[in-house]
Amino acid sequence: MAAASPSAGPAAQNKPDNTAFTQQRLPAWQPLLSAGIALPLFFCVGLACLALGLGLYFSSATIREWELDYTGAPGGGHNCSRCANASLAGAGSCTCSLHFELPEHFPGPVCFYYELSNYYQNNRRYGVSRDDLQLSGDAWGLSNPAQECSPFRTDRQGRPIAPCGAIANSLFNDTFALYHLANGTISPVPLDNRGISWWTDSNIKFSNPELINGSLNATFSGTVKPPNWPHAAYLLDAGNLNNTGFINEDFIVWMRTAALPTFRKLYRRVRQDNFSSGLPQGSYILNVTYNYPVLSFQGTKKVIFSTVSWMGGKNPFLGIAYLVFGSACILTGFVMLAVHVKYQQQNQMDVE
Repeated sequence: MAAASPSAGPAAQNKPDNTAFTQQRLPAWQPLLSAGIALPLFFCVGLACLALGLGLYFSSATIREWELDYTGAPGGGHNCSRCANASLAGAGSCTCSLHFELPEHFPGPVCFYYELSNYYQNNRRYGVSRDDLQLSGDAWGLSNPAQECSPFRTDRQGRPIAPCGAIANSLFNDTFALYHLANGTISPVPLDNRGISWWTDSNIKFSNPELINGSLNATFSGTVKPPNWPHAAYLLDAGNLNNTGFINEDFIVWMRTAALPTFRKLYRRVRQDNFSSGLPQGSYILNVTYNYPVLSFQGTKKVIFSTVSWMGGKNPFLGIAYLVFGSACILTGFVMLAVHVKYQQQNQMDVE
């Protein structure tokens, strides 16, 4: 019996199994697109995109928005200018008021956003400066923050910062109180902070560490607050144990970084008590506790009151994109139809 060739061993070992999948013998469908199939497909897709685009565009056009700029730049026309100067001088928080007239009824629920501009949360070093293990409530992450958090990983004494990183340290901390003026009376407008973050963030990605002796204070002992924070994480909303520590929704909203330098984030919703039907037309006062400096990097700050529709907030881009794509499909279909008719007639003449 002849010995097997030495080169046959590795080749046999590397040979795929003799199955339909590995030997590429599975049945396949390779459509041959004819003009009778491709042209109706282009027209149907184009009409569907046009219909969806029109729906999205006109739905966005029905959404009402009211913007207020409270940056406090010189010539801004309101008393937040002194607060902006105080923030540049490092004088701490300051309170200013904005008086405005809502020209029409805003049906509820009304979303209350804050908007920042010239703020690059998409900077790579800024975007990775966080510890997701720590934010998920892991005890190891709490006492041993990730290196990506540097220079906001530990303080000068080597104590871990919780939450660590540049994103957490730069948490937006302006606060707002809204009042409605009607018939000579001033009524506070309740601002609801429940459900302003993504469900997956507040229920899966963010969690507090396991309580020690039933106390969140004891759980965070041994850690220090971020340098720019006035209080520790367990005091973010001390009056509400379900909205403090790492599961504070304002904090969670801020930690979802924006892709563009001008962005808005949801602050509150107006949907309670006498304002469950929305904001009525009339006069309002917005009291602002001005803490967050933006003039140092030529930024701006705004608040936006906006209604919502089935498609969400006001954004005409998606509707315009569908309209452009649908128009392009229909135009391409007509061009292909013209080419098909031309060459079909030419082929018939050649045959004759």
